[in-house]
Formats: sequence, structure tokens, C-alpha cells
Amino acid sequence: MVAQFKLANATPLDAKFPHPTPSTARIPLLHQRIPAGFPSPAEQYVEDYLDFNEYLIKNQAATITVECGGDSMLDAGIGRGDLLIIDRSVTPKNGDIVMADLGNEFTIKRLYISRTNQVELRSENASGEYPDFRFKEDDVLRIVGVVTFVIKRFR
Repeated sequence: MVAQFKLANATPLDAKFPHPTPSTARIPLLHQRIPAGFPSPAEQYVEDYLDFNEYLIKNQAATITVECGGDSMLDAGIGRGDLLIIDRSVTPKNGDIVMADLGNEFTIKRLYISRTNQVELRSENASGEYPDFRFKEDDVLRIVGVVTFVIKRFR
């Protein structure tokens, strides 16, 4: 039998849960996409409003937010101090970035499931300083949830 994974009930002590009665914050959403390369004349009109509660949280009861505490996922766009929105109701699949419970610690890694059902958690940092986790026969990987969004602070 090859390694398998199960959904874990554990969460870090410092995980943050959505407020049980979230307020609505409707932010103007422009219809036109703004290029990050060459400037474009933007049409200055509001097409709709965006509520971040609705956009970021699909299942409030199963959602937690944690702060990334390391640099092992820099090449995936996740850095130290980023806020990670984790949905515990999403079934993890190959290629997802997941939060896993390794028994005495939690980690954020990319989930890989080979064609022969070998299960791995891989770091994404070209420095090579961060370990991947390969699970042996009969090992059980406990996945807390799937990372659905990353919130970065620039200032």
C-alpha cells in the first residue's frame, strides 16, 4: 500500500477564523483590467462592487487564515508574513498548495501525487535550503486545508 492522505482536524493555535457575522465592505470594482506593463487610458467608471468576504471566503465555517512564517514557498509567490486563506472543506488534489499537519508542526507545501499514488509535499524555493517531504508505504499525511488565496502587504 502506498502513502495516503486524510483531512486533519488540527489547526495552529494562532489561526484566525472569519468573524461569525462579517460586515460588508463594498469596494468599487472597475470593469477594465489595468495592465502592469505599458500604461493604458483607463475608463474611470465603476462597473460593480466587490465584497472581500464573498470573494475570499467560499465556506465560512471551514475557512481559517494563517500567517506564513517561512520562505520555502517563495517561488510559488508565498513569502514570510503573507496571509494565507485556507479552506478546510476543499478536497486536496495534485498540484494544490496545502497546509499539512506533520505531527509536531504545520507546513505549507505543494501537494504532488504520482501516477503510482506516491504522495509528496514539495517546497518551491530555488535555493534548495528547504526540504521536501516524501511519504513511505503506510504513512498517512494529514492535510489541514487548501490554500485558496494569498494576501500580500506592500506597504
